[in-house]
Amino acid sequence: MPVSKDVVLGKGVQLPQPDLINLYGCSVGDGAKIGSFVEIQKNAEVGRGCKISSHTFICEGVTIEDEVFIGHGVMFTNDKYPKAAAEDGTMLTDDDWTVIPTRVCRGASIGSGAVLLPGVTVGAGALVGAGAVVVEDVPEKAVVVGNPARVVKYIES
Repeated sequence: MPVSKDVVLGKGVQLPQPDLINLYGCSVGDGAKIGSFVEIQKNAEVGRGCKISSHTFICEGVTIEDEVFIGHGVMFTNDKYPKAAAEDGTMLTDDDWTVIPTRVCRGASIGSGAVLLPGVTVGAGALVGAGAVVVEDVPEKAVVVGNPARVVKYIES
């Protein structure tokens, strides 16, 4: 089932290819558009008027505020030191780690292929360039590019 029964969809949410998405335990705000091959996990929030482009992964703990653009193939993460097994080889479970939240503030844009590490905040109106790796907070209206992402300029109102 691509859209689980526990998903909260706002009014007018557009799902052009509902059989080609995977949404569970999340919320999506009014008027948002979700592209094909997008996964949005439990406890993630997408605000009103957002556009989430194809092949994007939004994991647990990510909050995307209103009117945010997410390009194709954007990858969010929520664990700084991921592991599959404990020292003794036993498989780890959800109880063995803590989600590190990430926030993308209103009106920000994230370019295709960007990767956002856990715990960062992308400020309102900021622009993350295509392919950037965001390892620290991005100031409001900043333009960041590269690996690691660095401020190259600010957007004038």
